[in-house]
Amino acid sequence: MKKKPLLQQRGFRLFLLILPFLLLVFLFSYLPLHGWIYAFFNYKPGRPLFSCEFVGFQYFTQMFADKYAFEDIIRVMRNTFAMSFLGILTSPLPMIFAIFLAELKCMPFRKVVQTLTTVPNFISWVLVYSVAYAMFSVNDGMINRLLVGLGLVEEGINFLASSDHVWLTMWLWGTWKGLGWNAIMYIAALAGIDQEQYEAAEVDGASRLQKIWYITVPGLLPTFFVLLLMSIANLINNGMEQYFVFQNAMNKEYIEVLDLYVYNQGMTGYNYSFATAISMLKSIISVTLLFIANGMSRVFRGESVI
Repeated sequence: MKKKPLLQQRGFRLFLLILPFLLLVFLFSYLPLHGWIYAFFNYKPGRPLFSCEFVGFQYFTQMFADKYAFEDIIRVMRNTFAMSFLGILTSPLPMIFAIFLAELKCMPFRKVVQTLTTVPNFISWVLVYSVAYAMFSVNDGMINRLLVGLGLVEEGINFLASSDHVWLTMWLWGTWKGLGWNAIMYIAALAGIDQEQYEAAEVDGASRLQKIWYITVPGLLPTFFVLLLMSIANLINNGMEQYFVFQNAMNKEYIEVLDLYVYNQGMTGYNYSFATAISMLKSIISVTLLFIANGMSRVFRGESVI
């Protein structure tokens, strides 16, 4: 009879510990949902919301009734899914990188490699674009000066304003920036693999590659599948900052993803109500994908993500 109150006290203390984080989630994730009300008004900046005309579901039907709006949504959804699927198809890269990093026996060299590959994650996309401009700009870019100096081209190539291979180049920049950081989860998972398995395999005469394939990879697969399912749930939430700094009039058709489209409609086009309606549609699709990923996790792993 005395244990129950003790357990209740412990549970209440744990609740108090997570309470600040619950408040932060409420303030930054749920409270802003009040802004969805703008989608039901013809909002004009500078005027009180309720003095604007109430239009109901006009902007929701406009997505499908207006030919040009519907074509724009199809285009940005194509770009969003294409770049997200590129990320999903190459999602084993951080795991492979973590395995190779763990196989480095020289600890100082391993720490240097891990540091150099993790630091780009903390560099803002504005600075990343500055690096890209210094390398690929038409007149002063290092690559163009090298190509012209070697006589391979007569004049500089405008790499940054080209619409060719935009999805691939954006994936390459994203991989360069996030590979080391994404591998940290797998490096932590490597520490949880029982070292006795490696010792037993070595006694049995297993080679280095055999130990990686039969021990390391199976030990990392649970972590990989959880991260993969979360990536599927966030399929259309592939960010905006990267595409915002790299966009221009020449590549906008292929680089404009859903988040960037919402920003361009709301902040650049001053069509706040329509942008809010699209962001609501995005939220509904994201929640749907989350439940689909949760169902896939229950089927293939026997465990739920949420």
